[in-house]
Amino acid sequence: MSRNFELIQQLGQVSSLGAAHVATPRVEAETVNAIQHGARLDFDQVAREETLRLVQRVFLLQTQEPPHMVVFAAIDKGSGCSEICVRVAETLVNNTGGSICLVEANFRSPTLPQMFGTTNHYGLTDALLGEGPIRSFAKPVSNKNLWLLSCGSLAVDSANLLNSERIKTRFQELRDEFDYVIIDAPPMSRYADAMALGKLADGFVLVLEANSTRREAAMRVTESLSQAQIRVLGAVLNKRTFPIPESLYRRF
Repeated sequence: MSRNFELIQQLGQVSSLGAAHVATPRVEAETVNAIQHGARLDFDQVAREETLRLVQRVFLLQTQEPPHMVVFAAIDKGSGCSEICVRVAETLVNNTGGSICLVEANFRSPTLPQMFGTTNHYGLTDALLGEGPIRSFAKPVSNKNLWLLSCGSLAVDSANLLNSERIKTRFQELRDEFDYVIIDAPPMSRYADAMALGKLADGFVLVLEANSTRREAAMRVTESLSQAQIRVLGAVLNKRTFPIPESLYRRF
């Protein structure tokens, strides 16, 4: 049995963490299966189905009050957290009809503006330091009510703004302006930013990288989130090369 699979099982067994969920395409394993059966695999379709499953579990099928502002953060750098945030935001737009704001809260290595082909200028940092309605700092990135609040003009102390009193006011404005807010946070093994953001949000989704994220690091992070009383809505196992049994999906 895969160490990553065991890790996801352990995360789900920690009752204080809430439901765990596994997502992202089963690329290599399904590719082998498709070749063996002479079938053609639609990678994009697999990714869409997995992301929709994640969105349903995290946002739409919650037995408690449905979350509207959720932080996504990887354990380690390079786990594909930003790509997952984009897919989740686009899926919410296509399946809820609501307005969605994708927030770049990674001041150290922002990637979302580049993914949407736009600039990082005039965003979250500017909103925290300046005046004006929060929507004026966001950029529409699709014709389907999807907005991007990039991290904005960077300064040496930009990351410190995530712990300021001002961010509480601005995040409340985001709640008032948009139906859903997806926050892309820095990796948790290096910085405490995601923890600070999690305290302002309705929930938290952990991103783990298959065959890379260490079990000890993941368990240490989940324990810290639990102690901080941050509601963990799920865990995403990204870049995996093996199938996840349907029985694990049905457990949560």
